[in-house]
Amino acid sequence: METPTGAGVTRHESQHDGFVLADGQRQDFAEAIDRHIAEYFGPVAFVLHEFLSHLVPVHVHVVEATAQRPYHVLITSGMSDLPMSLPEGHDISPYAELMICLPADWPVGEGALRDDRTGWPVHVLKYVARLPHEYLTWIGEWHSVPNGDPAEPYAPDTPFAGVLIAPPVRVPEQARTIDVGDGTHINLLALVPLHAAEIRLKVTEGTDALLPLLDRGGVSECLDPRRPSLV
Repeated sequence: METPTGAGVTRHESQHDGFVLADGQRQDFAEAIDRHIAEYFGPVAFVLHEFLSHLVPVHVHVVEATAQRPYHVLITSGMSDLPMSLPEGHDISPYAELMICLPADWPVGEGALRDDRTGWPVHVLKYVARLPHEYLTWIGEWHSVPNGDPAEPYAPDTPFAGVLIAPPVRVPEQARTIDVGDGTHINLLALVPLHAAEIRLKVTEGTDALLPLLDRGGVSECLDPRRPSLV
């Protein structure tokens, strides 16, 4: 994982000995996430459930594209079952969930999202959701997660080889925070897929070098599978 400063890749070692069976999902958190999705994104078409999960369950809610919102939205539920391990001095919530958007013509049936060729965004959501709990660390805005070192494409037919953690920009600002109702808040963070060259720029030169390129290219949490590298 790479931090916002661009000071290279931080390599973590797992803090767990093998598979750790997750407890059942926190009901209050699950209900708050359900309410939030319904309010800001629309009805859930289906959920990719996990039944035996490592550390935390990571269920993926699929909200299909509409005429008003021409892209599918995938949102996790379960990452927030455990707090992240924040360093001292950070006042952000230790709880987070993740989202990514897929184009309207992306296959989003349950079978397609379990297939490596079209389901790699789901695999990335699940991997990043477990990362802070696996390594007792945290993720936040402008962190990046390469797919290996050196970064390699997630699937044979995609050029994307890592993700940037960012605030979602295709939603109202209030949609970025999930209110559990007891004073607890869950941050909703977006995954922005990056090319290998973009990841290298982020690692070597930091966020300030990458963000202007993404801004000029109109890059957001909505995956454009055909976009060229901006580096």
